[in-house]
Amino acid sequence: MNLSQHNQFSSKASQLLSWGHLFTFANIGLVLLISLSYLFADSPPTSFMGMLYMLVTWLSHTSFITFIAFVLTVFPLSLIFPYPRHIRGMAAIFATCGASLLTLDAYVYFNLGYHLNSSALPEIITLLWHRLTSSPALTTLLAGGIVMLIFAFQLFASNYTWHHLARLKQYKFARYASSLLLVCFAMSHSIHIWADANLKFDITKQDNVLPLSYPTTAKSLLAKNDLLDIESYEQAHNVKLNTQNVDYTAPTPIARCEDFTPATVDILVFSSASALTNFAKRHKYLNKTEQLLQPVHHQDALFSLIYGLPAYYKPALMTEQTLPVWQSNRRSINVSGFDDFSYINSTAADGAAIRIINADESTELREGVNQVFAFSLAEVAHSIVSASPLYSTDSKVTRTEGLIQPSDLIATSVGQYLNCADIAKQSMLGVNLYNKKGDMGVNYSQGVFIAYKKDRITLIDSDGNYKNISAAQGFSIEQGLDIPFLAQSIKKLKTFTE
Repeated sequence: MNLSQHNQFSSKASQLLSWGHLFTFANIGLVLLISLSYLFADSPPTSFMGMLYMLVTWLSHTSFITFIAFVLTVFPLSLIFPYPRHIRGMAAIFATCGASLLTLDAYVYFNLGYHLNSSALPEIITLLWHRLTSSPALTTLLAGGIVMLIFAFQLFASNYTWHHLARLKQYKFARYASSLLLVCFAMSHSIHIWADANLKFDITKQDNVLPLSYPTTAKSLLAKNDLLDIESYEQAHNVKLNTQNVDYTAPTPIARCEDFTPATVDILVFSSASALTNFAKRHKYLNKTEQLLQPVHHQDALFSLIYGLPAYYKPALMTEQTLPVWQSNRRSINVSGFDDFSYINSTAADGAAIRIINADESTELREGVNQVFAFSLAEVAHSIVSASPLYSTDSKVTRTEGLIQPSDLIATSVGQYLNCADIAKQSMLGVNLYNKKGDMGVNYSQGVFIAYKKDRITLIDSDGNYKNISAAQGFSIEQGLDIPFLAQSIKKLKTFTE
């Protein structure tokens, strides 16, 4: 009698385990579909190996996560509580919760550039609250609909695989699929080891894309076997910047502006936020955004605004009182009210194409001015960068997705309004906001390297100390260094060095 009961118990457990594997394969397909959004959140790889690595990692890593979830939940329940109807119901609920959480993580990553984590909870809540309050009915319908669709899929997969278990077990699909996923798993780690050793950033930049991704690197293994150039590796992975004797090398030859468009641009810089607010109240046609990211050091912010470059180049250019490369008689500039930059003026204020003014709330705009930007210098003394309001007559600028830097204002003025796009692209690191692709950028202030990706800002001082902060809220984010992204950002910062 006992033996018979034990056999019946074992039979149920065996059937549930077989069903669990098929149910897991169904969920792997769902997870692969959801995780496609991660691949479209960032710019795609540009090399064949980068594309291959993205494909095999997407297949193997998402499958691995799904299988581990099964092993930690359904598998032990099937052994200690082998009652098919209850197990299948609980499995459907667990899988719905897991897939819904993955969908939420994908949404957060697509918008903010980082995964769900406790340190970024305020910004995540702000994102979700903004989405809910902007269109509550539609958001509720979409969110509820997604969860219900996932739950319906889980119930269908659970019941179908159970009722057709004998027939499905005869198929060899699961065996072939398992072999393919194992091959992809081995390939992804092998390619990453090779890319990490050979500094293939097109591959290693994908390290933080998928959730719970901790790619295997083999620095110590390869070094132990004399297969790694330690000096080259450490040099590429060293995020310190040598700021001593930085030279500026002007691009040559300078592009010609064949289609120059006569236009006037006033950029008003206020010393206080209250003065800016009072000015904006007088000029109600100005559009507003809160996405201006600027150094709190005023001279660094003004340098970036005038030259379209980070303050990394400030010593080299200001010591010699070198005019911005982009300016000429037709692309003229006038800076008034800032003594440190009085040498910049190439023409009188009224005749300048671009006028940068130390403004107050009573400042008057030029008659017939085409475009206006207005912002106040940062008043935060305990930080390196600060997000602040920007007003503009150009509604397209204020609707720009992501952060805007002072260097982008001059790049947009020269590249878009004066129609000298090639010159702006060649001589500045600022971005023409009409052609902005992606939400990444670099800056430099007070000896600190600044790189941002969506809402995450990474600050690295000259000693190599770093921290990640939220651009919108300013709180710290507990996340490690994204080495490939930072290496590319440093390379961009040093575009105009020898």
